[in-house]
Amino acid sequence: MGYYDGDHNSEGRTGRQKGNRGGMFLAGLLGVVLGAILVIVAIPQLTNFDILPYSVQPDQDLKETDQTYHNGTTKNVSVNVTTDVTKAVEKTGDSVVGITNIQSQSFWGQGGGQTQDQQAGTGSGVMYKKEGKTVYIVTNNHVVEGADQLEVTLADGTKVPAKLRGTDVWTDLAVIEIDGSKIKDDDIAEFGNSDELKAGEPVIAIGNPLGLQFSGSVTQGVVSGVERTIPVDINQDGMEDWNAEVLQTDAAINPGNSGGALINISGQLVGINSMKIAQEAVEGIGLAIPINSARPIIEDLEQYGEVKRPAMGVTLEDVNQISAYHQQETLKLPKDIHYGVMIRQTVPNSPAAQAGLQELDVITELDGEKVENVIDLRKHLYNKKEVNDQMKVTFYRDGKKKEVTMKLTDESRL
Repeated sequence: MGYYDGDHNSEGRTGRQKGNRGGMFLAGLLGVVLGAILVIVAIPQLTNFDILPYSVQPDQDLKETDQTYHNGTTKNVSVNVTTDVTKAVEKTGDSVVGITNIQSQSFWGQGGGQTQDQQAGTGSGVMYKKEGKTVYIVTNNHVVEGADQLEVTLADGTKVPAKLRGTDVWTDLAVIEIDGSKIKDDDIAEFGNSDELKAGEPVIAIGNPLGLQFSGSVTQGVVSGVERTIPVDINQDGMEDWNAEVLQTDAAINPGNSGGALINISGQLVGINSMKIAQEAVEGIGLAIPINSARPIIEDLEQYGEVKRPAMGVTLEDVNQISAYHQQETLKLPKDIHYGVMIRQTVPNSPAAQAGLQELDVITELDGEKVENVIDLRKHLYNKKEVNDQMKVTFYRDGKKKEVTMKLTDESRL
């Protein structure tokens, strides 16, 4: 009996303790609420009597925002964004023009044979020089190739007729001219120095991709590589005729950008956009002609309508395209000579003919530099020699090594 009585009394004491804690909690909560109300009411009054060491005032910006919200009015905010890129585009953008290639198409109508002018293609160009009332524009040869008429669209949309000044198939450059009496001097591009470009340096491409609908389009990227060499098939016979030296950039270059400007962050012209590698697995490889390489070509085209290049007066074939049998039996080359270029024909009275070079002679060196193929020969001739220069030629004839010196002439005279 004592055990059960003792257990019952214990439970009674526990119940009374819980009840006391609950009352204390309610009393504490009520005190907190009353204290908060007192603080809210008292602080503004204490502030008015300068009793508190700080001032309590509504935030003016929040007040204006609240008034604007409740009044239903809004304020327009204008942000002026000016960067080195926008400055460069502003400086050079108007120098980039659109070029329309117009060709005459023949067709048969009721009145017999007739012709109609049609747009064959569009591209871009850069105004680089103003002389008197004439403005000169550089573009790509493939932009103006085959044109019966040329039309230039200025940055403001004005269309003016253009005249072809000259073209160069080897560098894919061309110069055209327009009446520039209404063109401002500020619209002429400033040449930069492409030799100083470095990989990773920011560049900007400006042109007219996909026709004049997107004229003046701007894309930004970096110089991905300098002194790149790209093989070019000039006559579309499936054989490489030339190695174009170009700049590589990841700035987007699309059809219609050809002939447009590649500029540096200072707004200077450092390249002429020329092509892109368009393969399914390739992205972001655009190519431009370095302006330092283009300038002498541009000057010749402007002055002469063609490029003054030295010439030998021969037609050539790569030795590595000739069978091993004919290398040994016909050309009688030593077994360790399986490179060079064979002369297929010499032009009468040409430098080669006057120097005594003949059909089936195999040229292996020019001025002591090894010549592997026709591209090597052209590169040495066009990049290192001038008209009227002397050039030493090392060649094999009937298995014997010989040397001659020739005086180069202008290829246009052959």
